[in-house]
Amino acid sequence: MNNFIGTVVRFVVSAIVLLVVGYLVPGFGRLTFFSAILAAIVIAALGWVIERLFGREVSPFGRGISGFIASAVVIYIAQWFVPGMRVTILGALLASLVIGVIDLFVPGNVLRSEPAGERNRERADDRR
Repeated sequence: MNNFIGTVVRFVVSAIVLLVVGYLVPGFGRLTFFSAILAAIVIAALGWVIERLFGREVSPFGRGISGFIASAVVIYIAQWFVPGMRVTILGALLASLVIGVIDLFVPGNVLRSEPAGERNRERADDRR
């Protein structure tokens, strides 16, 4: 039950971030709350597919330039699945940047689709 609530909270926070991005980023159309929730789900699903196909380093959740570019591509592709979502290439790049910055300040794994235990294990491995 806790995992379900955590997932719901993660998607609601992601939707709110997408709503904010719609107001801040030129080339990223404003979304309704329903469209933002759907966009958050589609972006998470596309990110999961990319991570399974190409690995963690190339996924939208990866750090660095490859994660940034993968995130922009996922955001751009998501518009084809979400009614009312319109994004230019520049808008997707800027949205990826804004979401990346917000992700730095949001504690824990709110914007990410990985379990906290997996993330903590990776951090422990990095310290060794």
